[in-house]
Formats: sequence, C-alpha cells, structure tokens
Amino acid sequence: MRRGIDSLARMVQQVLALNPHTGAIFCFRGRKGHIIKILSHDDQGFCLFTKRLTDRCFAWPTTKDQAAVSLTKAELSLLLEGIDWRRPSKTYRPRLAG
Repeated sequence: MRRGIDSLARMVQQVLALNPHTGAIFCFRGRKGHIIKILSHDDQGFCLFTKRLTDRCFAWPTTKDQAAVSLTKAELSLLLEGIDWRRPSKTYRPRLAG
C-alpha cells in the first residue's frame, strides 16, 4: 500500500484499461486485507482516501483474473464498514432494557 495517486491512476489505466478521470470510485486493498485505498476524480482533481481496520479484514470480491468488479452503493457502504457485503446479517437490538 505504498502507491500514491499517480501510481494508482496509472494502474487503473494500464491494468484495468479504464479511464480514472470519469468520476468513478476505484478501491484497492492491501495484501493483508486490513487497509483499503479509494481513488476518485472530481472536476478539480484526484482524491485519495485510506481506511485501516484494527481488528478484522475487508471482505474483498474474488475474480478469476484481475478484472474490475462493480459494486452498488449499498455494497460499497458495507465494504467500507468492514461488513461482509456478500452475506450481510441482521443484528437484533432490543427496544427495552430489562
């Protein structure tokens, strides 16, 4: 996870064969799985966000090759929260104490 904005944008162009200037969000995960970097381009320039989980790993989609995987907004939200977006489970919260 030592790559910066320029290196990640170049990777999007060369490896994924996509245009990083479209405004799409590109996510990259570290080898151990607990760090994620998000690259996005708005009208003014690139933004790079980093998130590191302290006690678990991000649930990452698996592919046969290094192809890009599209996620919905809801799936991306679950991914960034550290929840397994492939099979989320409902949590029961009691309404009353006691």
